[in-house]
Amino acid sequence: MTKLHHGGCLCGAVRITVRGRLSPVSFCHCSQCRRQTGHFYATTDAAVDDISITGEEAISLYRSSPEAERGFCSKCGSALFWRADHSGRMSIMAGLLDGPTGVEGGYHIYCADKGDYYTINDALPQYAASSTV
Repeated sequence: MTKLHHGGCLCGAVRITVRGRLSPVSFCHCSQCRRQTGHFYATTDAAVDDISITGEEAISLYRSSPEAERGFCSKCGSALFWRADHSGRMSIMAGLLDGPTGVEGGYHIYCADKGDYYTINDALPQYAASSTV
């Protein structure tokens, strides 16, 4: 049986359903993620083909780099996802998902850009940039 994960934005205009397994949570400390959320991104990844979204008319897209875009709810402002072009995967904000999710923390990325107002105090791997570098 395929596990379903459901979630949505703060106002409920956008709902997301993910079929199947979610990746461990990635904590991104880059300056773009911090500016968009006020802290750092906490995302879980899934294959784009395993994600269904309702309320797409409420989603605004922001091209944050030549390679990727960010989606957010145009009604309540909730950050929804980060999607690299041509990757076949989408990073979904972990906080959108209705619990329990069963996902755990995986690693921290772009720690070199981390804000100076907090400390990473867990034992998860930390990468100065991307985890694939």
